[in-house]
Amino acid sequence: MPHVLLVDDEDTLRDSLSYSLQKEGYSVTAVADGRSAIKQFHKQVPDVILLDLMLPEIDGMEVCWRIRAFSNVPIVMLTAKDEDTDKIWGLEAGADDYITKPFNIRELLARIKAVLRRRDQNNLEQL
Repeated sequence: MPHVLLVDDEDTLRDSLSYSLQKEGYSVTAVADGRSAIKQFHKQVPDVILLDLMLPEIDGMEVCWRIRAFSNVPIVMLTAKDEDTDKIWGLEAGADDYITKPFNIRELLARIKAVLRRRDQNNLEQL
């Protein structure tokens, strides 16, 4: 069962997204701020991270940079920031995908599957 680290400060979104992901067979750890995200990452490395940009404590961009410094875990940014420059900045910071809020849950699930598939393919190629 793939493990998702969900990082978003909106309680309602975090709860509903956790429910939807669990219903699809993912285990989910959900946190509300950047500092907790980094701590949780070190406790249990997830298979994929869903990361909001606008977070308390440490913003999502900084979380992405810090994790990218030592890990290639797939990161999908999930944010209300929808300007092209924000998307480019997020992808250049190391995100594997970028989805703007509001989003379609089916599309998000498809994108999660896609980044996990690419990760698995890369792991096979390294063997």
